[in-house]
Amino acid sequence: MSTEKDFSRPNFHAVKVIGHRNPDTDSICAAISYSRLKNAIDPERSYKPCRAGQLNRETSFVLDYFGAEVPQLYTDVSPQVRDVDIRLAEGVDGNMSMRQAWERMRDQNLDTLCVVDNENNLLGIITVKDVATANMDGIDPYILAHAETSYDNVIDTIDGTLLVGDSAGKTVQGRIIIGAGSAEVMERAIRKGDVVIVSNRSESQLTAIEMEAGCLVVGLESKVSRTIRMLAEENNCLIISTPLNTYASGQIISQAAPIRYYMLKDGLMTFTLNTSVEAATKIMGSVRHRYFPVIGDDGKYLGVVSRRNLLNLHKKQLILVDHNEKTQAAEGLEDAEVLEIIDHHRIGSLETDNPVYFRNMPVGCTCTIIYQMYQENGVEIDPQTAGLMLSAILSDTLMFRSPTCTPYDERAARALAKLAKVDLEAYADDMFEHGGDVSGETAEQIFFTDYKVFSSGPYRFGVGQGSYMSEKNRRAAEALVGPYLETVREKQGLDFVFYLFTDVRSSSSDLLMCGKNADAVITRAFATEVADDKSVLPGVVSRKKQFVPRLIDALKHEAQ
Repeated sequence: MSTEKDFSRPNFHAVKVIGHRNPDTDSICAAISYSRLKNAIDPERSYKPCRAGQLNRETSFVLDYFGAEVPQLYTDVSPQVRDVDIRLAEGVDGNMSMRQAWERMRDQNLDTLCVVDNENNLLGIITVKDVATANMDGIDPYILAHAETSYDNVIDTIDGTLLVGDSAGKTVQGRIIIGAGSAEVMERAIRKGDVVIVSNRSESQLTAIEMEAGCLVVGLESKVSRTIRMLAEENNCLIISTPLNTYASGQIISQAAPIRYYMLKDGLMTFTLNTSVEAATKIMGSVRHRYFPVIGDDGKYLGVVSRRNLLNLHKKQLILVDHNEKTQAAEGLEDAEVLEIIDHHRIGSLETDNPVYFRNMPVGCTCTIIYQMYQENGVEIDPQTAGLMLSAILSDTLMFRSPTCTPYDERAARALAKLAKVDLEAYADDMFEHGGDVSGETAEQIFFTDYKVFSSGPYRFGVGQGSYMSEKNRRAAEALVGPYLETVREKQGLDFVFYLFTDVRSSSSDLLMCGKNADAVITRAFATEVADDKSVLPGVVSRKKQFVPRLIDALKHEAQ
């Protein structure tokens, strides 16, 4: 029945290495490769790769190609039950007596016990209120029979010793009777199977046996004659000796009933590790008991939490990769603690409560920076990690065609290709072809493959981008995404939405747009013609370096 769990184990309170919403290949591969580097150079802590959105086809292809696991999804990093100190209260067997339950609650200062089965699945809960109610209402002489109480529970509850019979597997079948009257009175009162509490009077003991009692409870550890024992054995009547007197035995014997009879099993209020602290707080305010069961990711009982536990909150600790703007981060970032930022974009709007390690370099890919950090720390790169970082660099630099690409990116990619044992050019073509395939995709799925929201003065705008090796895939994507732009703009309350459909081979992009005066903004930014909310931008393949900076300059003029 043990539910002991090591909450300091890796990945339970691990530092989460996470990229931006609507993650691209760099965001995912950077999270994986940097978490592996941190685990190598800082073994005292645990670092776990995570993602803030769904994978796109290109990234799915990359992970599948190199056999890497998909990082855990965290669209919201607000405090959850997993971020509080969960009390490791052991689950209990439903056959435990009410007496034992009360003693455990008293000794462990708990008002709630969680009942589990042999596989640690939660069956119900029993509270101190339930124990008190059962004790105060314990006047039903049939209670032990109704609760299918084992005789082992009876023996334990009255601190008894079995003198005659075998209690294994046997349950109480009759009433609880105090055998204190005359033989005639007892003959009229006792029925077959009853539990009869008697004194040292052999006459009372003999009468109970003759009336086919199921069990005699003899108080004050009084001696039981050999004749009585023999008769009891012949009539399948158990005899239990207890140090308690008749009054005390009668008072507490009903506490032998198993807790499964009284436990709450329907409508249980439980939390999972993913339950938000805000939701847990509201639920706790609606009931009187203090402790609530927590169910682990495997569906098994873990422990309990109380209102006090929620006050001792440990904020999620994060390392951000491939972004440093709040609008691009997972929800709830303000309630988390950022430890590091590894990025290659402009410095954005994100603020932290404490100083953090911030590494930002003007290179084409976050994984280029991480590759350098592997080298600086003398950590060997395994073929799988090399393949992931290579894929990120190829994706972000459009196989070295993007103006964001630097000599550092290309040197890193070629070195990683050797470590990953792949042909760089052939692999890149394969990766882009799989990533550009839009068959079976919806407009929403394509749109959010690689999409970010930016701010400039009074304006908020979204920019998405897809890279395609074939014109067929690019045209198909444009046909699906074009009508969807206005839907996104309205839902997100943006001024403009732009989407770049980039032709990798020709190093140009078709631009679709929506929003009041979007055409005028693009005309000003790129000195190009806009027709039917569409423009062609020769040589423009980088959202970060070629598109967004010029767009922001144009919006500054628009705001004047």
